Amino acid sequence: MTTNALDDYDDRAATGGVGQTASSRRRILIAGTIGTAIEWYDFFIYGLIAPLVFDQLFFPKFDQLTASIAVFATFAVGFLARPLGGLVFGHFGDRLGRKSVLLCTLLMMGLATMSIGLLPTYANAGVVATVALVALRFLQGFALGGESTAAILMAIETAPGHRRGFSAAVIQAAGPVGVVLASFAALAISRLPEADLLSWGWRVPFLISAVLVALGVYMRLRIEESATFREAGESETVPAVEAIRGHWRPILIVFFAEIAQTSYFYLTAIFTISFATRQLGVQKDVITQAVLFANLVGLVAMPLIGAWSDRIGRKRLFLAGVVLAAISMFAFYGVVASRDTLLITGVVILAAGIIHPLMFGTEGSYFPELFPTRIRFTGVSIGKQFGTVLGGGIAPLVATSLFAQTGSTYAITGYYVALACAAMIALGFAHETSKSRLLG
Repeated sequence: MTTNALDDYDDRAATGGVGQTASSRRRILIAGTIGTAIEWYDFFIYGLIAPLVFDQLFFPKFDQLTASIAVFATFAVGFLARPLGGLVFGHFGDRLGRKSVLLCTLLMMGLATMSIGLLPTYANAGVVATVALVALRFLQGFALGGESTAAILMAIETAPGHRRGFSAAVIQAAGPVGVVLASFAALAISRLPEADLLSWGWRVPFLISAVLVALGVYMRLRIEESATFREAGESETVPAVEAIRGHWRPILIVFFAEIAQTSYFYLTAIFTISFATRQLGVQKDVITQAVLFANLVGLVAMPLIGAWSDRIGRKRLFLAGVVLAAISMFAFYGVVASRDTLLITGVVILAAGIIHPLMFGTEGSYFPELFPTRIRFTGVSIGKQFGTVLGGGIAPLVATSLFAQTGSTYAITGYYVALACAAMIALGFAHETSKSRLLG
């Protein structure tokens, strides 16, 4: 953001975070953005590198298709851990505050990622290596289950009311920043000779995490707790019970909306890496470059969409994203099957860089605004993390299995359209929140 934008962000009246100084808000936004980018780098570097080499390094006893399914099953383990992480960190985030959660999740994610880079392969340790990979992937997901909500809450609870959408979208844009960093790393090692890639090259992106995490921890130690949280009064003893008992409707709305959002990204980005390279013979660097460019576009689009949602509303933009996502799926895999570099790059950018941000850039403010402060962390976490598991977490695995059974991508398209329709119905019961004060 420019200095003028930050001044405008700081000086205009706030409906949340009244006790926060201008410099405090700025530190919170910057620290949240940097820390979240690092966490998403750590989480996504697995998704980008695993389809390239992990089938050979950790699942060498399987045929190629079965090994790909095994890789995506391990990928899904990280998502299975996210609801548990969301519940645990949501409880402490609503009881003790957001800042402590941000520090804990960043350290946990960093240690898990570095440990993956130090793992022995199946050839050296047998099944022990595979089990350790699954355990560390679980730990990554557990950490992200808390991180992905805590940073957003710190942003919107300290932002001016007319800038909540923009502030949350800046944090959301850190996701594509992390994916861009991971994509650069994956692109660099994908160009190594096969022998170097399999022996040491794949480890480097995981080990780089040590430097990034140190930077993130330094930034987060310097921020203050959300004033909105401090002023909210005593929280519920067990926030999850209160959230499920009194706020089940917004939880379900978040759940179905999140399934549609996450499954679309993972079907058009992560699954496409394996599908294009293994099944269609597309060069590895072509598809990794396409994902990279898509996320570069997405990180620019995200704050613009967030600011747009402050003006015209969150619900309208999220729904537009779901509808466009469903329509695009009818042509997406056909374009990828053309094997044309320019067409593949264009369709991945359209899907992951433009259509997906309509959902992802909006949900950062929309979902938390549906819940009161005392159970906001827990309420968002329950709906979002369970939705992520049944959306993005299993989408690559489901898509790989559907293609293996049918030999066609039409089943994958039908699968996503069904998820999108469920999200549209759920959003029909949601109300607009952009012009309302945060619930107390």
